[in-house]
Amino acid sequence: MSSPSPSQPQLEQRRRQIKRAIVELGDLRPGSLVARYRRCGKQYCHCAQPGARGHGPCYSLTRRVNRKTVTRIIPAGPAVERTQEQIAEYRRLRSLVKELVEVSEQICQAQLGASPARKGQKKGSKSRWRRRSSGKSEP
Repeated sequence: MSSPSPSQPQLEQRRRQIKRAIVELGDLRPGSLVARYRRCGKQYCHCAQPGARGHGPCYSLTRRVNRKTVTRIIPAGPAVERTQEQIAEYRRLRSLVKELVEVSEQICQAQLGASPARKGQKKGSKSRWRRRSSGKSEP
């Protein structure tokens, strides 16, 4: 059994809530934040030992810009936490926009359903159309 669809006033209220939530978003940025560990290549460094993680972590933010991958280094510490919050806000924005489109589409569909049905009726001028002659005289 399916749940009843929300009424148009409920949908409009939800649309207002989504718009408010979008306005209240904080700083945002797209991408993925990755912690990386690297080896320096020095023979006697601790990172050269078997099973060692390496140096790090070093954080990088990666995203696509104009069909190219762009990577930015994020310094360890508070910048990593801020970047994680900004990525979360960006994902929240995408989710809210998706929901806004869905709700708006439902509102549009409800408005179409509320308009008077005109099945089988053609709307147009009441004047009669006459066929123009092709310029040739008839025999």
